[in-house]
Amino acid sequence: MRIGELAESAGVSSQTIRFYERQGLLAEPARGANGYRVYEESAATRLRFIAMAQAAGLTLSQIRSILDLRDQGTTPCQHVTTLLDTRLADVRRRIRDLLTLQTELETLLQRSRLLDPGDCADQDICHILSPSQ
Repeated sequence: MRIGELAESAGVSSQTIRFYERQGLLAEPARGANGYRVYEESAATRLRFIAMAQAAGLTLSQIRSILDLRDQGTTPCQHVTTLLDTRLADVRRRIRDLLTLQTELETLLQRSRLLDPGDCADQDICHILSPSQ
């Protein structure tokens, strides 16, 4: 299939396919007599895998490491599990950080409702965000 057909089949743009080729995520395809790229169905499978891996939050570098293992004939499942464990830990840490930020913002908003703008001193840029008095 040609690049436009592959793009449609995998739900990506032709530019994305070319980018993945440059990044080594997708092998350079054979060329037809007319010079057009000719892709195998396996390219669509690979593109769908890349999309799923990205949706799981994996980086292109991590995805490349998975594909490299598979291309070497190794089943990458343990490696994928490790990457997903790490990603989940990162997400949980970010959620904790966001919950802390949420509490801080709620506190500041509550404070803003209690403070009188007329009481804001010149040395305060804004007394809502100044140290508590």
